[in-house]
Formats: sequence, C-alpha cells, structure tokens
Amino acid sequence: MLPPPKAASLLSLLLLTVPHSTLAAVLGLDAGQQNIKATLVKPGIPLEIVLTKDSKRKEAAAVAFKPTLSSDRKSILTGAGQFPERAYGPDALALQGRMPGEVFAGLKPLLGAELQEEGKDWVMDGYKAQYPAVQVEQVNELGTTVFKSTAFEDSEVPWSVEELMAMEFASIKTNAETMAGKGSGVEDVVLTIPPFYTAMEKRSLLRAADLAGLNVMGLVSDGLAVGLDYAKTRTFPDVSKDGKPEHHLVLDMGAGATTATLLRFQGKTVKDIGRFNKTVQEVTVLSTGWDRTLGGDALNEIIVKDYVHKFLTKPVMKSRGIQADEIEKNGRIMSRLWKEAEKSRLTLSANTETISSFEELLPEIDFKTKLSRTEFEKLTEDFAARVAVPINVALAMSKMDYKDLDSVILHGGLIRTPFIQRKLEALVKDPQKLKSNVNADESAVFGAALKAAALSPSFKVKEIRDSDVAGYASGMYFPDGDREKRQGLFTPQSSVGHGAVTKAVSFKHKEDFEFHLYQQIGSADQGIATISTKNLTESVKALKEKFGCEATDVSTKFEARLSPLDGLPEIVSAAVSCNTSQVIPKAGSIGDSVKDFLGFGKRKDQEPLVDGEAAEPGPTEDVEASSTTSSSTSGSATPSASKVPEKPKKRIETINIAFTVTSRGLPQPSAEETQRMKTRLAAFDASDRARLAREEALNVLEAYTYY
Repeated sequence: MLPPPKAASLLSLLLLTVPHSTLAAVLGLDAGQQNIKATLVKPGIPLEIVLTKDSKRKEAAAVAFKPTLSSDRKSILTGAGQFPERAYGPDALALQGRMPGEVFAGLKPLLGAELQEEGKDWVMDGYKAQYPAVQVEQVNELGTTVFKSTAFEDSEVPWSVEELMAMEFASIKTNAETMAGKGSGVEDVVLTIPPFYTAMEKRSLLRAADLAGLNVMGLVSDGLAVGLDYAKTRTFPDVSKDGKPEHHLVLDMGAGATTATLLRFQGKTVKDIGRFNKTVQEVTVLSTGWDRTLGGDALNEIIVKDYVHKFLTKPVMKSRGIQADEIEKNGRIMSRLWKEAEKSRLTLSANTETISSFEELLPEIDFKTKLSRTEFEKLTEDFAARVAVPINVALAMSKMDYKDLDSVILHGGLIRTPFIQRKLEALVKDPQKLKSNVNADESAVFGAALKAAALSPSFKVKEIRDSDVAGYASGMYFPDGDREKRQGLFTPQSSVGHGAVTKAVSFKHKEDFEFHLYQQIGSADQGIATISTKNLTESVKALKEKFGCEATDVSTKFEARLSPLDGLPEIVSAAVSCNTSQVIPKAGSIGDSVKDFLGFGKRKDQEPLVDGEAAEPGPTEDVEASSTTSSSTSGSATPSASKVPEKPKKRIETINIAFTVTSRGLPQPSAEETQRMKTRLAAFDASDRARLAREEALNVLEAYTYY
C-alpha cells in the first residue's frame, strides 16, 4: 500500500461543488447497543464528531421519562396531553437507581424482533434480565415491541421501540444542528448497521429515523464503514497496472455482538470525462461472519451472575432466606450490579484485579467483593472459543485463509480485553497483522459520514467506490397451477452498491398474477414483499390485437436488484414484449399510441430513471422463473462498430407492466398510525420546549430578585 499523504487535511477531501447558500449538512450516525455517535459534515466542518450537551464524544443510548410529582411528592400527576420531563444519555442512566422502570436503555436488539416461544426468546429474555423493572412487551399484531410508563395515564398508548429510538435520534439531531450553527438544518443521514440485520430489523430502524425527522440516504454495514474510514487517506495498488489487491479483515467487537468483515482494497484506472482516465479506490466486502450474542454485555452478565452468587453466600443472606430470584427481579439492585460489572470488566483490561463495593445493596446489608483477571477469564473461557467463529466463517465463504490477510483491523471496545487479544494472536499466528490503525471507537461513524458526503450533491469527496454484500440469500416464490415454485435470486455474497447485478426474471404468465420476495434466515424463509401486477392481462391483449403477437411469443419479464438503500431485494421494472413483423411508422407509432392509451406515455417517457444511477451499471443476469439456470450479460453493452440497417419488418414491441408492492413479515404501521406517532412526538417536543422556556424565565426572575 502506498503511504498516506502526510500533509493532507480533511479539508482537501471535502470540496464544495454548489453555491454556499444552497448547501446542507449531512450526518453519519453509528447507533450502537450501548452508545450513539454521530459525525457532522458541513462547509467549514469536515468530519467532526457531534458533541453532547456535556461535551462528550458519544452519548449513552438511553432515554428516560421523569414523572411529574404532586406538591407533596407522594403521587404521580398524569393527564391527557400531559408529558413528563425527558432525560437522555448519562442523565437518563442516573435515574435507574430511583426509577428503574422509567429508563429505556439498550433498545437496539429489540428493533424488528419477532415474538418467539416463551423461554426461547433470547432477545426479550436477555432484555428483561438486564432491565427487570421495565414494562416491556412484544406485540406481533403491531409488529413491534412496546413499553409502558407510569409517567402517563393508563389509557395512554404504549410507546413503541421505534418511538423511543426516534427520541434518541432526535436528540442527536438537535446536538448536530446546534453544532452546525444557527439556521442550519440536519436531515440527511447515513446509518451504520450490523451485517446480520434482517429485513424486519432494517425496516424498524428506518422507521425510527423517519419518526425523528431524518432522511436516510443509505445504510452501511459496520465493517464497510470502518473500511471506508481506513481508505479515505490511503492509496491502494492499481489492479489495472498489475497491482495486487489488499485483503483486510475488520473485526468489530462491541457491546452487543461480534462481526467479521472481509474486505478487498484496490485502485483501478477508469475512464474519466473526455479522453482522460482517472484512478479510483475500490472497497469491496467479500464476505461476513457474526456472533449475535458475543459482546461486552454478555461478559458483563457473567460478572453480574458472579456478584449474585457471592452475595447470596453471605451469612446474613442465608439467615434471611433471600433467594436469587428476589435479587434478579429487583430493578434497582440489578441496575447497580450491571453498572459495576461494566466498570469491573474495563478495569480488568488494564489491571489484574478489581474490588467492587455496594453500600446497602439491600436494606442494612452491604456487599464487597474482589474479582481477579484470572477468575474472570475462567468464568468466560467459553466465550474465548467463540471469537474465532465469525472470522473463520468470513474467510471460508471467500475461500481464503489467515495467511491471505494483509491485516486484521480491530474495532470496538471489547477488542481491548486481554484474553481476546491473546486469542487473536494465536489465530493469526503473526501479531504484526493485528492492527489498531483506526480509531476503535469512532472509525465506523467517520466512515458513515464519508459515505453520506459522497451521496450528497453538496460535496465532492475522494472517489471511493464501495460495495457491500446481501448477508442473506433471497429469492421469490409464485403459484404455478396447483403447485408453488421457488426461484433463488441472490446469495449471501451478492453485491450491494457498485457493480451490483440486476436479475432479469422471465415468467410464462400472460394474465395478472402475484409473486412473493423472501429472505432466507437460517433454515426459515422470511417474507419481504408481495408483487401484484395490475395491467398484465390488458397489455398482453393489446399486443395480440394491435400487433398480431402470438401467445407463445409474448415474454413477461421483471428486473430485480438488491436495493442500494437497504440491501433488500426489490423489483425496479417490469415489461411484457413480443416480436412483431408489422411495419411501424417512424413518427407517432401505433405502439406509442397503445402505450399512451394504457397510461404509460410514449417510448421516451418509459426510460427508467434511477436515483443515483451509476455511470457504469453492473451486469444484468437473465433468470428463467421456472428454471434454476441463468446467464450473464453486460449491463453496459454498446452497439457493434459495423452498423447493419435495421429490418423494418422485425422489431420488439414492449409495454411496461404496472405493479404494486405490499410489505410482508411483521405488520407495518399504516399511514394514519405513523402520523399519530409523529404528532405525539411533536407534542412531546413542544412540551420540552415550553418547560425549558419556563425554567429559563424562572432563572431570570430569580437572578433579578437577588440582584
């Protein structure tokens, strides 16, 4: 790899391309299970971390409702249209000791979570174990998880996890607008997501962002975001000049999960404007692996269980007959134990032992215990063996080995744990390959902001062409007589973004029908959408009557791709066509008249316009819906150099097919329900502003009184 420019500042990476008055800021947002980080890109503010109101570089992922108390402070005042005070980040967590049921933290795993069999729902069971005082329930009929708060009257509709996440996003948005300056709005955002996110989880996250007033320009996986940050000041070997690509694996170990992302970095010479060429950098995700439950919180839980076990061995606990269940269901006690467990785990990363002390953990009962690093590593030895699994999966999918890696890029707070570092050194066999050359806490959010700037028309950035992978296999199924046929479309390693393949799927259907898109999660298929044609029957009839097409010559074709926004399969166009031997006048063809009559406009009006369409589209692959075979053709084919006069008696007549898309899977809120949530959140915001204005007025009055 060529050395990065020593004097290159980030200002040189972000050059304005439109007048200053029309520019808008963009945001990169990394919403983790424990913390939320954001990076702002604005003229004069290139890639700057958004600070919290306490000038911290990250915000705890928590929101709390502080109930309004009566004058004697013995009861909670509630009423229609009345909202309590809200707290965010550390202010919210500080309330866990007094009102643990009103603090909503660590919400990320609940996004898009489906109700499972009781006792086997690791998401909900894990959340209730960590926050036993929170009134939380999954409602499959609503397609979401809801929370009940005592700060509101009983008749108040429970708050969905998307609404609570929207509050956290809106708080970050407010901080970003404050940083951007007076009159600056921040709406466009790129969000980071784990590579294992399913369609339901992505939709839930996008809904939360929409409720917060954010326009999501794209989703980027954590590993790819780190790769973009790694590439922003580096130049890689040019494969067009026989350079060898670099392969790096990003290992991201955070609070909730561990992911491994195998990336290829290379330079490439491509055609520029006119007769000139240019060199661009390419960052390509080859494969991914993950462990959804191997994270900092899982290790914290081990320490919490050790605390509970040691606490119950105290003679006073035995004499009172207190059982573990009484401790584990006490929200105040568990909030203190989890907080101390996090502190102890971090301490053991730098020290060989730590001492935890709790004053009156129970009335008149103190608790003090010591935990050594050796004891901690013995408690977590099963977790050490799991570190290699995501890495091995990512390498195996791309048929590579550790020796093929140029480096392993370390990201995430858990990566600092000593036994994990030793495990990684044993895996790669060459400690020099373990690199800490990116900011382990902020690299992902910087990469998200860089992608946001690249997607925005307001900025010109270093050209880095990136592509992700689908993560899960996907396909379609449809009725065929009395049977149901299935057709795979994309594999877990299918590209998303630059160079992505478009699948042209041919059907034998000549009448209106519907088919379904699905995503394969493990051994089960999860429905994504239902596609229903609206005018196929009418269009086939028009082709027969106007052009004499035979039924056997009519072709029905749909084009499918992985969406550049969220990586889910989508139908981008559909058409029915046939070969006709009629002579078609050059001006005002009959075909145009038929299409205009059916509401599709003339030929020039039918050319698809795709937002952000690449100058070099990816290949198109033909798929026969009744067959598993397919063939690839170039998506950028050009006419032959020797032009042959077109025969007037043979041409293809095409009519676009209108279709509707209906979401499948977890129920999605209706337009009316979405508007209700937005209205309630807006009323909550107005209540906060009124409270702050009142408090400020009281402060001014008090200052005037004592002046």
